[in-house]
Amino acid sequence: MQWQDEIRAAQDRITGQVVKTPVFKSDAFGPTVAFKLEQMQHTGSFKTRGAFNTLIASEVPEAGVVAASGGNHGAAVAFAARQLGHRARIFVPEIAGPAKIELIERTRAELTVVPGEYANALELAEREASESGAMQVHAYDAPLTVAGQGTVMLEWEAQGLDADTVLIAVGGGGLIGGALAWLGGRVKVVAVEPMTSCALHEALAKGAPVDVPVSGVAANALGARRIGRICFALAKGGAVHSVLVSDSAIVEAQQSLWQAHRQLVEPAGATALAALLSGAYTPEDGERVAVLVCGGNIAPEPVFELTRT
Repeated sequence: MQWQDEIRAAQDRITGQVVKTPVFKSDAFGPTVAFKLEQMQHTGSFKTRGAFNTLIASEVPEAGVVAASGGNHGAAVAFAARQLGHRARIFVPEIAGPAKIELIERTRAELTVVPGEYANALELAEREASESGAMQVHAYDAPLTVAGQGTVMLEWEAQGLDADTVLIAVGGGGLIGGALAWLGGRVKVVAVEPMTSCALHEALAKGAPVDVPVSGVAANALGARRIGRICFALAKGGAVHSVLVSDSAIVEAQQSLWQAHRQLVEPAGATALAALLSGAYTPEDGERVAVLVCGGNIAPEPVFELTRT
């Protein structure tokens, strides 16, 4: 597959449907770091890019679309479906939390909250798609999804990104897969995962995707039980540098983004920065580093706690 051509085509499709998210540089955390704020995208995450690309590029059946999600993908698919006039049914696990569940409800999509985790929601979504004839929109392991997420890096480079290294949080691998597909080795990519949800890290260690346990503060966004096949194919062979961070490091990064720049982000959105602040990734002298902030759908209680600091 000619990934760069696919990502350019995705950019053409979704222009006018998604937000061109802002970028800035900060020296609040030591050496200067470049940021891109994808939590300012429609529905609060980069997922809207892949959702619009998939729906626009596909012939959506009368039965509409079905999606399983930890929350952000479901909100993105529901939003894109509403904008384009399609029916949407979304399945999320209970751990999606009230903020993401309410966000999906506001789109007026049909929502089913499932006991368990993302994998349980995916099982029911696949069954619904099979029985109803609706089109399933996968959260991360589909070419149109990955190409849509790759537009983040295309857009960032057009905004003047000048970095040796980009740090990206990883769940199922759609975002980092898109980044790898667009960058093609021109920039070092660091995959940052929670210690308690690390599907890519384990796949790279074992030489193939494997099931991993899922828990922790970022599980409702980075809680894929198994890394996507597309991401693994792009990441294997040394294409990424993989690091792990603790839940406490993620929470500290959330607090630091609020204290330094008044940016409220969910745990997944702070995970890439957590690698820098905790020392899980230490840049070399003079290394130009960029951090992708991927999501901002934070629960009300953490908002209150963060804004008291």
